[in-house]
Amino acid sequence: MCGIVGYIGKRDVAPLLLEGLQRLEYRGYDSAGIVVTSPKAAGLKMVKAKGRVRDLEAKVPARFKGTTGIAHTRWATHGAPSDVNAHPHMSADHKVAVVHNGIIDNAADLRRKLEADGVEFLSETDTEVLVHLIARSEAEKLEDKVRETLRVIEGTYGIAVMHADFPERIVVARNGSPVVLGIGEKEMFVASDIAALVAHTRQIVTLDDGEMATLKADDFRTYTTEGTRTTSEPTTVEWEAASYDMGGHDTYMHKEIHEQAEAVDRVLRGRIDDRFSTVHLGGLNLDARDARAVRRVKILGCGTSYHAGQIGAQMIEELARIPADAEPASEFRYRNAVVDPGTLYIAVSQSGETYDVLAAVQELKRKGARVLGIVNVVGSAIAREADGGMYVHAGPEVCVVSTKCFTNTCVAFALLALHLGRTRDLSVRDGKRIIEGLRKLPAQISEMLEQEEDIKKLAAQYADARSMLFIGRVRGYPVAREASLKLKEVSYIHAEAYPASELKHGPLALIEPALPTVAIVPDDDLLEKNRAALEEIKARSGQILAVAHQEQEKADHTIVVPKNEDELDPILMGIPLQLLAYHTALALGRDIDKPRNLAKSVTVE
Repeated sequence: MCGIVGYIGKRDVAPLLLEGLQRLEYRGYDSAGIVVTSPKAAGLKMVKAKGRVRDLEAKVPARFKGTTGIAHTRWATHGAPSDVNAHPHMSADHKVAVVHNGIIDNAADLRRKLEADGVEFLSETDTEVLVHLIARSEAEKLEDKVRETLRVIEGTYGIAVMHADFPERIVVARNGSPVVLGIGEKEMFVASDIAALVAHTRQIVTLDDGEMATLKADDFRTYTTEGTRTTSEPTTVEWEAASYDMGGHDTYMHKEIHEQAEAVDRVLRGRIDDRFSTVHLGGLNLDARDARAVRRVKILGCGTSYHAGQIGAQMIEELARIPADAEPASEFRYRNAVVDPGTLYIAVSQSGETYDVLAAVQELKRKGARVLGIVNVVGSAIAREADGGMYVHAGPEVCVVSTKCFTNTCVAFALLALHLGRTRDLSVRDGKRIIEGLRKLPAQISEMLEQEEDIKKLAAQYADARSMLFIGRVRGYPVAREASLKLKEVSYIHAEAYPASELKHGPLALIEPALPTVAIVPDDDLLEKNRAALEEIKARSGQILAVAHQEQEKADHTIVVPKNEDELDPILMGIPLQLLAYHTALALGRDIDKPRNLAKSVTVE
């Protein structure tokens, strides 16, 4: 979840590192730090600060020169946010500096052993263990010092290491936490996210778990933690630096909500096959025989990706008639699930690095399962581990709260469901119907976004609520869950989602004028059932905000959404609720792009 940036070359390093940290601010953090050196320097120089990157920048002295450096934004795990606990961490002799993403599981045991040997710790962090182990290593080469240390480490890490005796290099390593190399002209970069690199290079190398690299200004080499050389050819990333700008919007969340029509057009582009009323999804590596052999689909994700997976499971059942369900990856990986050879597993992650999802994928692969990945970031760990899959092409999503990637993931599931359905028993007529619906989505999203001013006024009326209930039935329930998550993430208002059919089994006890209910009411075969739920709430003096395809008589307010095909309606019904969450948070003065306690890419448990 934290951010790493490093550089080695001929340029003044501090401004480059600070700029890189600013591009990683969206990941969530509570402190930041920087360390620099150069071949002519007499050691390492370090500055750290609790707070934002701007607080760090204010502390960096004017004469803080160097041509090699590493920097970090920290999200606290071991030890509260403070200047001392911020990264980088440095050895007592000021020779070794380390930045680290991840968690060292055996840090407490290693710390006790080091303290028994007389080592004094300055911080509460697990990372400081790495510094002292590297500093105490008697190996001659920096690479060997790092490798020797990693042999005794248990846990996850993405690290970058500098040593005053080796000022011409940075050594990095990865196990469960992203490390990306940026290849420049007589200069090299390293980061935990390509967002920190694309302003300077689009040539990248992504390390695999168990892989290390040595960066010099004019060269890099990769190898395993056992020392075996690996072959890593740079690839060109499609995103440019401008993709990470706000583009005239006040927040990234607002920008990304408004990018959804274009993003959906992008995920559809080149994939529709009108001749056979199906889609081309070559990246699945799943031929027709394999597709027909699938007996069940299990979708794994966390948070927003899990909710998109719930919508996807319903689409697959409806269109392909294959039993399908979604489950939190964080639960699946610990319950010793039965892995059935007839089940197709689908891992969902915006970053492609979500640790719980990645760990579930690795466990499934170990047991011989077929796993597909649906991710946004090209070349990410899940994309590389999976047998095949789809990129959702949402473009960079900077705000911690996911909007456009959720929508594009749902559209990707619609494409997959159509593909599986047409491989099996879905008729040409129904295939054509779904394709026509998919093609309508970008224009309907734009039409929906034109209601923003009205939704803003509604948000002002509901911003004083201390709690809100979200309800939906079948297709509407995952929409209610995602909308509930959006509201609590960005506004900090308590929100709970419940199946509308379950109201009488407990939640009706909560209904009162002070608890507004947001009801998802699609115009489908359950319309009257949903209206009956509104009657129950209204009979108990509950306030109702309906999201529906037509005005609802029992609702106090209705947001009218354009009608598409029944199976695709959930994709559209979530968008006004993204705007509702956004404007509620805006009315409450929240830090919309960086909600408290949260991070964009969750790469630790």
